[in-house]
Amino acid sequence: MHDLLIRAGTVVDGTGSPGRTADVAITDGVVTEVGRVDGAARRVIDADGALVTPGFVDVHTHYDGQATWDPLLTPSCWHGVTTIVMGNCGVGFAPVATDRHQWLIGLMEGVEDIPGAALSEGIQWGWETFPEYLDAIESQPRAVDVGAQVPHGAVRAFVMGERGAKNEPATDADISAMADIVREGIAAGALGFSTSRTLAHRAIDGEPVPGTFAAEGELFGIGSVLGELRTGVFELAPAGALGEDLAAPEKEVAWMRRLAAATGRPVTFALTQNNADPTAWRRQLELAAQAAAEGVPVRPQVHGRTVSILLGFTTFHPFNFTAAWGETGVGLLPWAEQVARITGDPDLRSRLVRELAAMADDPIIRGFMNPERVYLLGDPPDYEPGPDRSVAAIARQRGGEAWDTLLDLMLADGGRELLNSPVLNYTDGNLEPVREMLLHPTSAFGLGDGGAHAGQTCDASTTTFMLTHWARDRADGRLPVELAVHKVTQATATLYELGDRGVLAPGYVGDANVIDFDKLQLHRPHKVADLPGGASRLLQTADGYVATVKSGEVTFEDGTHTGALPGVLLRGPR
Repeated sequence: MHDLLIRAGTVVDGTGSPGRTADVAITDGVVTEVGRVDGAARRVIDADGALVTPGFVDVHTHYDGQATWDPLLTPSCWHGVTTIVMGNCGVGFAPVATDRHQWLIGLMEGVEDIPGAALSEGIQWGWETFPEYLDAIESQPRAVDVGAQVPHGAVRAFVMGERGAKNEPATDADISAMADIVREGIAAGALGFSTSRTLAHRAIDGEPVPGTFAAEGELFGIGSVLGELRTGVFELAPAGALGEDLAAPEKEVAWMRRLAAATGRPVTFALTQNNADPTAWRRQLELAAQAAAEGVPVRPQVHGRTVSILLGFTTFHPFNFTAAWGETGVGLLPWAEQVARITGDPDLRSRLVRELAAMADDPIIRGFMNPERVYLLGDPPDYEPGPDRSVAAIARQRGGEAWDTLLDLMLADGGRELLNSPVLNYTDGNLEPVREMLLHPTSAFGLGDGGAHAGQTCDASTTTFMLTHWARDRADGRLPVELAVHKVTQATATLYELGDRGVLAPGYVGDANVIDFDKLQLHRPHKVADLPGGASRLLQTADGYVATVKSGEVTFEDGTHTGALPGVLLRGPR
């Protein structure tokens, strides 16, 4: 008697092998048969005509706080994700001294745009050390499996106090103490260590993340622990990731390569295309390939679409910067009332447009809100818009002015419309660089930042986008569905040595998705106020997930939680 039988679906097993019609049987939380399966089952899911995949493994999230209060870890759970890894980019909540709680919250708020008020309200502190933090995470039931990494920022501040927080150089004693903490965390089950070196990552007080300027002695002193224990991943947001230092990327890969060679442990880094040096990513891929050829594990994490700021009344927008926004009081109103006020007051609308037009050369407006590079998102959302979808192009089509058109588009659908301002991965007006990154054999999917950037974007849904856009909808240059599935299952699982998942085959964890591939569809992100204390965030849902299965239990049916909470804390490699 099987516990669960998924019958007659098109099984894409995560390995990259061609899909095939097969049954999948799961018993005691483990896949037991794939193929023609006989025998009865306590539950049968008819998957005829549907796609059946492993559960998705998202290794780049920031649920470190949310995991202490949210058993579902929305929105990732709505997008086929059954395993998440948090503690990325050097930020997290352990280790922590009792008088540094708010400082760590400010660090996370500044770097990852998670409302500090929500973190303050939601986190019930009950730990100091990293092992104690893992115990707290393990004590709560949840719908997905969770793994964690030891964050450099928290470790440095814990050991060095204000010297660490202010990025002063570490002494040999400091490095030894930090290595001891990381050793303790890895021994307790952490999946790796993370750091950040990009100047774009700053605490709420404007200070760069602790570790941003760490010398090689510090990085290698801590990284050597992974080699000593023969386990764990070294993850980082490298210097120059956003084009802020054009000489940095090649230098960064050079020391990563030396570290990976010295420790024998994977070093994985964020790889994107930036506007300042739009071809640097290709050289980084070449260097990763050279390292791989020598058996040195340097693995870029790549995002599946643009890294964007979403502009609109439910997020933020260029009119926030005008004098009229504050002086008229419209900026103090709830967003729906802002829409009503502007719609009903032509003089206010005219003033907003006029003042914004006069600010067009402001560096922030020109750099991130230029109508030539801001695109209508729409519903369903379009993350690879053609040039005719830019605000400026739409204005020309209408015979109107760009800033007035931008405001008009924002007012659409009762002010729910969003505009996409690509910050990364869209220099040439398409996603071809992303396609090349995804095709590269050393790359793994990442950078969805589940749980983070609550008021700017919602990229935890990119697992769904991998299937809708890349494997089905893109006019030219689609990815085979088998590759798209592999990149979010086996490729990510093996990067973090979670070798018991990411594949539908006997002996693997019974995590699966049953997907109506033809009807799989993202919806436009929308604003909700569901964080602790009533804080707001953007969420994105999808249609087409018939069922998501975690360890043999159906956790979601048609996007709705069943009540099942079989998820566990992952301690160490599998």
